[in-house]
Amino acid sequence: ASVRNLLAKGNGNLGNTGSVSFQFKKMGVFRLDLAGVKDQDELELDLIDHGLEEMGESSGEKGEPQLVIRCAFNDFGRLQEALEGRSITPLSAEHEYICAVPVELPEEQAGEVLALIDKLEQDEDVQKVFHTLA
Repeated sequence: ASVRNLLAKGNGNLGNTGSVSFQFKKMGVFRLDLAGVKDQDELELDLIDHGLEEMGESSGEKGEPQLVIRCAFNDFGRLQEALEGRSITPLSAEHEYICAVPVELPEEQAGEVLALIDKLEQDEDVQKVFHTLA
């Protein structure tokens, strides 16, 4: 009820189950401490054989440098075993819904959507928010 209320106040609406799933790709996502990775190129070449699809640098919530590794969800276990075999312990390992086609909005609308996303993320009933905003 609280999610429906937040959406109504933010000029949004709640779709049916699966109504936007075609806009996302379910992927396995591992976040590694960048300082613990000696050779990114070597790691990438090794992990490709275990299902690696994407690898890139990012920042954590506190601005700490991270290496983000993505694979098809079906390859999650294979990639996790490959990391364990190299004695690499991820900071996090989970599945995420990655937007297939990001949507760009005018600045004012984007601000409204970001405000709604922030409110949803703060709601105790919400575990994660995935969106298509570019």
